[in-house]
Amino acid sequence: MTLVLPNDDPLRVELNDEVHARPSEVMSAPLRLTFLALRSTPAERAREWEAVSQLVNHFGVRSPANTVSHFSADCGRFRLKWERHSEFTRYKFIVPGIHSDPFEEPAIAAVPADWIKDLPGQLIVAVHGALVTVPDEKIDPEGIAAAYFGGNMLVGSAIAGGAALALTDFRIHADRFSRLLVLDRGMTPRQAGRMVQRLLEIETYRIMALLALPVAREISPVLSRSEQELAKITTAIADACEEDEPTLLADLTRLEADISSRQSRNHFRFSASAAYYRLVQRRILELREERLPGLQTFQEFMERRLAPAMDTCHAAMSLQQSLSDRVARATQLLSTKVDITREQQTHAVLESMNQRARLQLRLQETVEGLSVAAVTYYVVGLIGYLGKGLKSSGVGLNVDVLMAISIPVVAVSVVLGVRRIRRMIARAAA
Repeated sequence: MTLVLPNDDPLRVELNDEVHARPSEVMSAPLRLTFLALRSTPAERAREWEAVSQLVNHFGVRSPANTVSHFSADCGRFRLKWERHSEFTRYKFIVPGIHSDPFEEPAIAAVPADWIKDLPGQLIVAVHGALVTVPDEKIDPEGIAAAYFGGNMLVGSAIAGGAALALTDFRIHADRFSRLLVLDRGMTPRQAGRMVQRLLEIETYRIMALLALPVAREISPVLSRSEQELAKITTAIADACEEDEPTLLADLTRLEADISSRQSRNHFRFSASAAYYRLVQRRILELREERLPGLQTFQEFMERRLAPAMDTCHAAMSLQQSLSDRVARATQLLSTKVDITREQQTHAVLESMNQRARLQLRLQETVEGLSVAAVTYYVVGLIGYLGKGLKSSGVGLNVDVLMAISIPVVAVSVVLGVRRIRRMIARAAA
């Protein structure tokens, strides 16, 4: 029976193959290798692929697809391993065989010099390495250092459960390359490839992790000044009067914008540095180190030399975040104080408006009283004129009595009319 499965998710194959990305090369001693890591910008990614295609085409090898992130090819004179990462690209050149001096003729000598010169990006790591078979006997670190590492102090250990020894001085020599010597005591080819790759990754990730150190050193004095300024502003907030609050708020806003801007610029570098440092620690654990007499292990070297630098970076990042949080709290505190001041001002304004409204009401009542008197006087006068006219026509009236009697009647009528008009206006306003 033919089994029909549902359609694959568009990412299924890509995600499944991710665990197989950038596999280590199979290596058998003796061999020489040269490793380059170059930082590159997104604009240079197309040039990297073009450079690799040009090199392999020169040796009759088909170009890789421009979408791949890693590629291996046997170019006859050497084997190429190319790997693209988020911030850098790695090139590994492997040549079988070795001379009496493992660094006398490096593997990169088999690669066209013009092609190397035109590689896009900036060199961040360059290592000459050698994988040499040695008998299972004690080694002379001092003699090896004098012969191959310019007499520098070596760092090294037995790795892969004692199946090999790894030695380096973590220094850049006159030819602008570092040196790595791996003494094989019985590793399988795949095991040798994994160990060499881990050693090269330790060197690469170590340098990438240290990219944050100059940033931390640069911003530390700035952060110290910002901290002092924040302390000054915070102290001033407690004793600030109403006139000082806008100035303090403007200073806090400027300080917060400055810190946030710097934090945004440096957040990626500090976060990436911490991630690279974790990778260094993980790769060292994967070496399964065993101590060699008189030598620092890779783990000890990193703990003494790399860990303090990473602590400096972490301290700068933490101080930056702490400053941002404290400025935000101070801004919130001052904003609350400004709001309270504004509420008090608003309350005073409303109280003043209420006072004016009460005065206006009293004035209105006074005006209404005067208006009642004026209207009453005017109407009674009209009644008097009417009485005089009637008396002249022969009607027997006492005009003075008529006017006296009409005064309360007219006054009450005017008062009632004014009140009715006021109620009508109030209903219309509601």
